Amino acid sequence: MSIRKHVRRITAPDIIARKGGVPVVSLTAYHAHTAAIADLHVDFLLVGDSLGMVMYGFESTVPVPLDLMIMHGKAVVRGSKRALIVVDMPFGTYEESSPVAFRNAARIMKETNCGAVKLEGGARMAETIDYLVQRGIPVMAHIGLTPQSVNVLGGFKTQGRSVGQWTAIEKDANAVAEAGAFAVVLEAMAAPLAERITAAIPIPTIGIGASPNCDGQILVMEDMLGLSPRVPKFVKEFGKVGNAIERAIKSYAGEVRARTFPAPEHTYDTKE
Repeated sequence: MSIRKHVRRITAPDIIARKGGVPVVSLTAYHAHTAAIADLHVDFLLVGDSLGMVMYGFESTVPVPLDLMIMHGKAVVRGSKRALIVVDMPFGTYEESSPVAFRNAARIMKETNCGAVKLEGGARMAETIDYLVQRGIPVMAHIGLTPQSVNVLGGFKTQGRSVGQWTAIEKDANAVAEAGAFAVVLEAMAAPLAERITAAIPIPTIGIGASPNCDGQILVMEDMLGLSPRVPKFVKEFGKVGNAIERAIKSYAGEVRARTFPAPEHTYDTKE
């Protein structure tokens, strides 16, 4: 009789407990197979609405629909076993009101079986974060550069370059922490400000283009693998997978055209 070993998933409280401890490692994931590869090495996987730009060629994350996030969320949950899976709430699914946000967040949780959702915005979203958490939905917040607000921000710009901007961003960080978010992403933020926020709030900060002294880091997987056509300046490429794929395809195309493509090993029975 075989005994199947149960693998316990990391949960939102586990991430909270990492505050000030061993840094939290995270990546985005959009497919079952990449989730399976990353699962052993990260603490959480984010099904980011960045998939709209990375996979579907959108200019921003704004056009991404809820159904698309749910479809990819299902795939990532199926492909992983231990990492906490966090799914982005796309633009237009949570800003209208707290009840609307709950309805859509509950649908994401129920249909994907993920462990948490993420939404963008600081003080303006504090009431909604509290509403969701009080109703059983773990929420990761996201402040600094919020890509869904790119049309208001006027582009993908680093936040907090001027000390005069710091007070508002610090208020955002305190507001989401007090509202019950279990962690907060700090994106494209001046390093001294990110370090100051990390020291000031009781929940883990997850940096992306912020300070290496945040409580954890996240990158878009395709960016760090060299697969994205447009990679932010702050991203270090840890691999050249795009180049490897191109070489493999070029080799394959050459063999097909030269008719040197290997024949299958099996034989066919030609008898009637």
